Amino acid sequence: MPRTPLIANDTIAGPHGPIPVRRYSPVPDTPASAVPIVWIHGGAFIKGGLDQPESHSVALELARAGFPVITVDYRLATGLRIPRPAPAVRYPIPFDDVVAVVEATQRDHPGGVILGGASAGACLAAAAVLRLAAAGKPAPLGTFFAYGTFHAALPTRSRQLRARVTGPRRFTHTPSTISLMNLNYAGTRAALRDPFAFPGGHPLGAFPPSLFIDADHDVLRASGSRFAEEVAATGIHTQYHLMHGTDHAFLNRPNDPAFAPAIALIVDWARGITAPRD
Repeated sequence: MPRTPLIANDTIAGPHGPIPVRRYSPVPDTPASAVPIVWIHGGAFIKGGLDQPESHSVALELARAGFPVITVDYRLATGLRIPRPAPAVRYPIPFDDVVAVVEATQRDHPGGVILGGASAGACLAAAAVLRLAAAGKPAPLGTFFAYGTFHAALPTRSRQLRARVTGPRRFTHTPSTISLMNLNYAGTRAALRDPFAFPGGHPLGAFPPSLFIDADHDVLRASGSRFAEEVAATGIHTQYHLMHGTDHAFLNRPNDPAFAPAIALIVDWARGITAPRD
């Protein structure tokens, strides 16, 4: 049985207050990378946290493969039907939390970092790359995204893709529900057009080499595949993988048959990013 990486909870200062993070260190006496991975969970911008499998289980496996990992408990957008006594959380608060953690990790690791995210977390991670470039900060060494959503409006779904989406997500993952999710996060229709809210469809010249992993039976791959094309069009080395037979959020299900192969793809890609160049 593989040994468990060292795990420590911590906080990082951010513009809206302390941001809880969790640090995963590779097991001592195992080959380890000096380049850390900042990993951002998904959850429609309104749910999720450090304990969900998409955050914790993924980080454990990446740390077992030798990468230090930092997961981020960014502030969640207020749900449409969830009463809160405090003011509503909207963009840019969750985004600002992610950017603050990436910048702090870059300061601690001047050799570079890798940034990744899943679903809504992929959107936050991709947008953070644009913010770093706008601020004159270095880009991550590489970015990787799992079944991400990147566009304020879901790109047109092909007939083949529509036919492959079955089960409850035929009704919960529609263009109208995705648009409602995005507007809830953005807060205003003006913010939907902000590239730091939804980077898809905007100039992307600052992107590093990127890996995209999409789910098969998932309408969001209309956004993931389009964004991969947009990144590739800038001349950046881009890899795109479609996990056949899979549903959205398979990294949130460690027993899903796609979980281990997807982790292996990420690890192999990340090792290539961090390998010494002659």
